[in-house]
Amino acid sequence: MSSPLWAARGAALVAACALSLVSSARADEAAIRKHLAESVPDLPKIDEIRSTAVTGIYELRMGTSILYADEQGFHLFEGHLIDARTRTNLTAERISALRAVDFGALPLEDALVWKRGTGSRKLVVFADPNCGYCKKFERDLQSIDNLTVYTFLYPILGGDSPEKSAIIWCASDRTRAWREWMLNGTMTNGGNACDASALQRNLALGQRYGVKGTPGLVFEDGRQVPGAAETADIERQLVESSRNVRR
Repeated sequence: MSSPLWAARGAALVAACALSLVSSARADEAAIRKHLAESVPDLPKIDEIRSTAVTGIYELRMGTSILYADEQGFHLFEGHLIDARTRTNLTAERISALRAVDFGALPLEDALVWKRGTGSRKLVVFADPNCGYCKKFERDLQSIDNLTVYTFLYPILGGDSPEKSAIIWCASDRTRAWREWMLNGTMTNGGNACDASALQRNLALGQRYGVKGTPGLVFEDGRQVPGAAETADIERQLVESSRNVRR
């Protein structure tokens, strides 16, 4: 049986080891910040540094973007960290978690809305009226049942995207105007004047959640998916999203 003295010494040793690990982690973070500031002065502000599953490799978080560095900050790594045993993309999982959206807090009053069937499943789409992929995706969505789609006009492609978005938003039936343009290539007559400040709010909203391209998808469980996806994949993700929301 261990004596009280040895037990006390053991506890002290554990505490000392834990303190040493914390100090080491802080020292690594300080070294990373110092050396990167010296060698890469134009690197975006580092919001968080934390260890990864790989010894000696640290994650650098800048907003919702991820880079990696060694423990001294002498080397930067850009790419995906993958667990070869499970084939899990750890970087993708981390970014997905960082970009998770509180679906219930989205300002859906600033979105165009249409639904098929019961509309029980929900999907948010950030879309630009000049985006060819968005048009194809809009057509593909017509084959998915029991779906409500909330479209945030997101004019980021330049050209006349802002003007077209304003014309659609100010139409007497903006949802119909959107669908006529995206599905049939028919633009409603301009001339209606209205408060189109929702478009600026949409741009700020998309930037806040890191939506860098269109279409940008948000499922009801908060997961973001960049770019258009095949119909079968959307159906699968809708099922998974609904299951996650019910948990």
